[in-house]
Amino acid sequence: MSVTERLLPVHAPMLQFPTQGGELLVGGEKLSLLAARVGQTPFYAYDRALLQARVAELRAVLPPTVKLHYAMKANPMPAVVGWMAGLVDGVDVASAGELAVALDAGASAAEISFAGPGKRDVELRQAVAARVLINVESFREVAVLAAAATELGLPARVAVRVNPDFELKGSGMKMGGGPKQFGVDVEQIPELLALIGRAGLAFEGFHLFAGSQNLRPESICEAQQKSYELALRLAAHAPAPVRFLNLGGGFGIPYFPGEQRLDLTTIGENLRQLAERARQDLPQASLVIELGRYLVGEAGVYVCRVIDRKISRGQVYLVADGGLHHHLSASGNFGQVVRKNYPVTIGNRLDAQEHETASVVGPLCTPLDLLADRMSLPVAQVGDLVVVFQSGAYGASASPQAFLGHPRCLEVLV
Repeated sequence: MSVTERLLPVHAPMLQFPTQGGELLVGGEKLSLLAARVGQTPFYAYDRALLQARVAELRAVLPPTVKLHYAMKANPMPAVVGWMAGLVDGVDVASAGELAVALDAGASAAEISFAGPGKRDVELRQAVAARVLINVESFREVAVLAAAATELGLPARVAVRVNPDFELKGSGMKMGGGPKQFGVDVEQIPELLALIGRAGLAFEGFHLFAGSQNLRPESICEAQQKSYELALRLAAHAPAPVRFLNLGGGFGIPYFPGEQRLDLTTIGENLRQLAERARQDLPQASLVIELGRYLVGEAGVYVCRVIDRKISRGQVYLVADGGLHHHLSASGNFGQVVRKNYPVTIGNRLDAQEHETASVVGPLCTPLDLLADRMSLPVAQVGDLVVVFQSGAYGASASPQAFLGHPRCLEVLV
């Protein structure tokens, strides 16, 4: 059997993980045995077969000429990056630390791009030395890159990150349109391109990223079309032909009640049309889709153990050994305006007939340490395993693990 809507009635069903004997299977392993193998709770587990299946699903709808990049900020665990590097066409990094992980994992430097609004001089120099593509996000970066290229005797490969005059409608986080710290305002791009030409940098193309966590195909298609048209206009000012055009990502996954999984059909057809146009308009350019959360988010679970069961004025509290210090997103403190529950269950009691309304809380001395607020869950006892689904992205590395001095969680790829 699988985890069904009966267990998670208000969320999209978490059918990607099968069950056996009432236990969740992750990487083909029963949850209790996986916990024993890891040696502790809490932990994150990422299922490599699900990662591979998600990439294959995308390949089936994307035009073969569109490159797929993994934005490793979503999950920088070295084992995950190494696995993903063998499945995708390139890796996008957001710091010199991530760059080091990507290179160590075997990602090709020719297909690594480096974005970020606050790149330090030393990071820019490292990126030039590594021969990766650097997404320029300010006028200052041009001078630093030119100096580094001269000193190292290497070309500084650059693309321009554009802050467009539109946004990705319906995004969880808007990263383009209006005043933004990301990229350079489109009105200033011709001046920046002229400066790049005078500085002798090796211009390769454009990077546009209008927003993230979007579940509306029509909005994603509209943003891709607008990004393409904008890049085409800007190409007239470029010091060299466009060879790289990153149209961003923004593909979302369902976390909360009422959300459904993204339909890729329309997006794939839209990209096919853009790829056909690019053959004529930008014959030397590779179109790139940059995805992080969509590639890894649904393939991961966070697992913690019930260490106490308390009833306070009629409300059941399952006190776990993990919480917001490991999984800030699930606690509602990483971008949510109004807190909503992630899909949560008791991973070793999936065949339970008896359910109750319970809250799952962590061990921290703050009421913000909340993983599930008054959810319908299988009746749990001390020792049972709490599972938070949709946890493959923005989990361990996005959480304040040093907060209050509790032990760090582990991560495994299975």
